[in-house]
Amino acid sequence: MKVREWDPRTAAATEITSLVALLNEVSAVDLPDDPLWQDGRMRDYLAVTMPGERKMMWLVEENEGDAARGVAPLGAGSIILLGDIGVIEILVHPKARRLRIGRALLTEQVRVALRKGFTTLGVEVAGATTAMDFYRAYGFTLAFTEIRSVLRLDTVDWFSLGDLAAGVGAGYQIEFYADGPPEHLITPYAAAKAEVRDDYDLGDLDLRPSSYEPERLLASLRTLAARGLQLYIVVAVQEKTGEVAGLTEVVVPAQRPGRADQYDTVVVPRHRGYGVGRAIKARMLFELRSAEPNLTEVQTWNAAVNEPLIKVNQELGFVADRQWLEYEGDVVELAASLGIS
Repeated sequence: MKVREWDPRTAAATEITSLVALLNEVSAVDLPDDPLWQDGRMRDYLAVTMPGERKMMWLVEENEGDAARGVAPLGAGSIILLGDIGVIEILVHPKARRLRIGRALLTEQVRVALRKGFTTLGVEVAGATTAMDFYRAYGFTLAFTEIRSVLRLDTVDWFSLGDLAAGVGAGYQIEFYADGPPEHLITPYAAAKAEVRDDYDLGDLDLRPSSYEPERLLASLRTLAARGLQLYIVVAVQEKTGEVAGLTEVVVPAQRPGRADQYDTVVVPRHRGYGVGRAIKARMLFELRSAEPNLTEVQTWNAAVNEPLIKVNQELGFVADRQWLEYEGDVVELAASLGIS
């Protein structure tokens, strides 16, 4: 077994297929209720990053050339150099766990972080999986906890949902857009995100950063499309001022088209108490039913401190699924624990 650097941009199609197989083998054990990954635009999903970011990946094969033959590798790892933090991911095939494959991949990631001058690594971990023990064993500490919730669309009471969608206060216009906000809303859309950014204490790590500046927002929209993620947004616009009072974003990935991912949902503080959050999220579900007829589920994440949004999700029918944990590790300390000089 040998760790080799791997570039999804130039990899053979069979190697992309092999990585999809690994993802599904891992999910079958760690997240058995999650839908399967598919080949659709997986190369783009793995390769494309935001401008200014860099991603590196590695594979571990049982036999040289396995991935080229479409055989699932024993492990895969990646690091995204993001601002001042390296965001990592490690996947180890269930049959190959406890064979130090995770350690070998983490070693490569820490070496890159040291070479690039990064001081911190961050990683997202699904609760109740062996990954929790793995990262803690090497000195990672828990930085933040979220709760993932899932809504099955076949359980939605669409009549009650209609009442929620219509329950916004007077003076607000609810608007739906595919692919992102129109040009005239870009600046107020980014401003709404920026205003809410510091409203909740969401921990020290920022592994899924939002886009608070208009140019950064436009770049993020282009990146989503390039990765094969179809974006839908619903905004609440205050008619008197034209400002964006609230927004909600959902993406439907080509790689897992049956389950949508909830991205940002924000309501600007001065517009709370008027039913904006419920109305925009309810309207989104109606639009998804029309735009994505094959969609069966929507998943979302919430910090425990965001009680208003948690209440809205419960009203819509979301059911808490499991904890989602963010760990961080000091690069120098990780290097010492791995024996990297």
